Amino acid sequence: MRFQGKVVLVTGAGRGIGRAIAMGFAAEGALIAANDITPVNLDGTIATITASGGTARAFVADIAKKMPVQALIEQVREAWGRIDILVNNAGVEPHAPLLELDEWDWQRTMDVNLSGPFYLIQSIGRVMREQGGGAIVNIASIAGRAYGLKDRSAYVASKMGLIGLTREAARELAAYNIRVNAVCPGVIETEMTAALRQDETMLARWLEDIPQGRLGKPEDVTGLVLYLCSDAAEYLTGQAINIDGGKVMC
Repeated sequence: MRFQGKVVLVTGAGRGIGRAIAMGFAAEGALIAANDITPVNLDGTIATITASGGTARAFVADIAKKMPVQALIEQVREAWGRIDILVNNAGVEPHAPLLELDEWDWQRTMDVNLSGPFYLIQSIGRVMREQGGGAIVNIASIAGRAYGLKDRSAYVASKMGLIGLTREAARELAAYNIRVNAVCPGVIETEMTAALRQDETMLARWLEDIPQGRLGKPEDVTGLVLYLCSDAAEYLTGQAINIDGGKVMC
């Protein structure tokens, strides 16, 4: 029960990696503020956590906009009085070649994947400063490092930016006992990667470079996130850690 009584805000908690992370924290005693843009997905997350004896509440908000973010933070503080951990997981991934990518898709990707985490880190960073510290983990991607990803220019650019934001936020917030790290998953078996996994040729090529010979599961990411937010990782900050089965660097 490493997180007994800790308040954890997880964005994009309605499905996939976000849901797994919320469930992982709840299983170790945390109070879960589960955020998503729609209540439809959150219903399942909340029901699963509460059925297992955990504590979770749904907070619906579009984290790509500053005012909803500020309202979200106030609602969480009204519910539990504090925020100890933030996991920036919400993300979008439009699929289109660079020359055909719609401007709206580009901007929405930047808003959700990069501006949203900035708003949350800035606002919750102020809360954590008052509280005496905290931990923040941003869910980036190996696509934002050396790999890239076909027909995902907006996604790749946003995740590269998120890694850069992680490093600078860690540098500035260390003085307030706030640690900021990023996790960079490979291909994880979620709804977001369904299209890639259905492309047998691309999937086979991807698996060839993974020593463990399989795709990741949401629970694989959860374990690393929980570690980074625990006391065992108190000397880790500003890191971007791959979790990809040891994929061979391109």
